[in-house]
Amino acid sequence: MRYVTEILNWVSASFMLPDIVLLLAAMVFALVELGGFCSTWLTLLKHRRKREAIMELLRKDRRIEPSMLGQGVFARHLQELAAMNWDEIHCEKLIFDFSQNYEHELERARFMMKIGPMLGLMGTLIPLGPALAGLASGDIASMAYNMQVAFGTTVVGIFVAGVGLLLYSVKKHWFADEIASLRYALDIHLRKESENGKSAAL
Repeated sequence: MRYVTEILNWVSASFMLPDIVLLLAAMVFALVELGGFCSTWLTLLKHRRKREAIMELLRKDRRIEPSMLGQGVFARHLQELAAMNWDEIHCEKLIFDFSQNYEHELERARFMMKIGPMLGLMGTLIPLGPALAGLASGDIASMAYNMQVAFGTTVVGIFVAGVGLLLYSVKKHWFADEIASLRYALDIHLRKESENGKSAAL
């Protein structure tokens, strides 16, 4: 039995270095994603008034010309829909593609939410064995070092998961609002075409 437990201890200890490396890589990835999030947020703030003006024109059933759209992600997506001549089938497929791209972006945030606590928990539990062994043998320095490693990995794991949760929560609302607005714009143009067709038939 002693040999089995020694093998288990050796296996668990061998995971410590890869776990720390992965945690550091996850932290760098989280910082990069956080920087991209801040940049996107500033861009949305910059083009928010123009987007609100476009939505107001749509609500008033005013025609949207490509020259009126300006810059921004929403404006670019509307331009792509206009390039399809607002054909229902092609535009629905294009909106679905936009939605899929957004889902892939959200998947990165979901991955951070899951992997952060997992790596942090592994980094917490693995050093506890040597820390308890150091406590039993009276090696306080070894116990303190291992506890520092355990607490440090926990904090980094929580940070990665927290960044993932922030990105997922905010981006989910951004993307849902944009897809709904694109569908709204498409429905407005389809209704206009239907009304024009009925008028021509009369």
